Amino acid sequence: MGKRLKKQIIISGIYLVIFLTFFWFIFSWWKARSAPKESCFDGARNQNEEGVDCGGVCGSACIPVAKYDLSADSAGFVEAGSPNRYDFYGEVSNPNHDFGSNEFQYSFRIKDSLGNVITVKSGRTFILPGEKKYILENNVESAVVPASVELEVRDPSWIEFVGYEKPQLKIVNKNYTKISSGVGFGEAIGLLKNESPFDFSLIKIQVVLKDAENKVLALNSTEIRTVKSGENREFRALWLNNFSGTVGNMEVQAEVNVFDSDSFAKRYFRAQKFQEYQK
Repeated sequence: MGKRLKKQIIISGIYLVIFLTFFWFIFSWWKARSAPKESCFDGARNQNEEGVDCGGVCGSACIPVAKYDLSADSAGFVEAGSPNRYDFYGEVSNPNHDFGSNEFQYSFRIKDSLGNVITVKSGRTFILPGEKKYILENNVESAVVPASVELEVRDPSWIEFVGYEKPQLKIVNKNYTKISSGVGFGEAIGLLKNESPFDFSLIKIQVVLKDAENKVLALNSTEIRTVKSGENREFRALWLNNFSGTVGNMEVQAEVNVFDSDSFAKRYFRAQKFQEYQK
């Protein structure tokens, strides 16, 4: 290959590099000019946003979204002891260990033997991270004898927790006895121990009586008010009317709404979410 040809190839290569560099510069400039400017309304997480179009320079708080939905695990009913009155129960699970719901809706759908809905009992409650809890509805009127019950949970409002520790509420010395004389048919008693570092204005005690085969026989609940940290409090739940079956097991659930506790919230809620929730 002659020197002249080599020189032409080198010069052509240089021109090609210059042309490609110029073309890349023009393309980059055009792309930058034509690309939409980052903003708090572009549907993307950019700038220094904490989420999509929220937090950081966008200012607006990001609404926390839990990874998993709540689930209704079981539901049933027992006679309430009065004509046409029934107690309904269901279990709800929250598989999220960093999110609790300060409020969600639930509905018991009571059906007859043909599968027709004869009545609906709805309400609102809360659930803590990783919690499985009973929902009870006592003394619900139904002119038709229920054949089955379905529990639906929906529309949870999520609050994100940081370094969450479950409230240390323990139930000890629990016992159920039939009343041989005086008022009532049976009584459940026990001792609530608040071993958490927080005072609580209200703790609800849910009592579920079961037989030896784990079949639910009777339901009840009571409340204890103003329970200070380190305090022990006795509770009693009374059944005025007879119910069938022999009690072989008593489940007791201590339920406290930590979303109403400012001291608990300040320690465990993510600050931005807590401030938004307080408004």
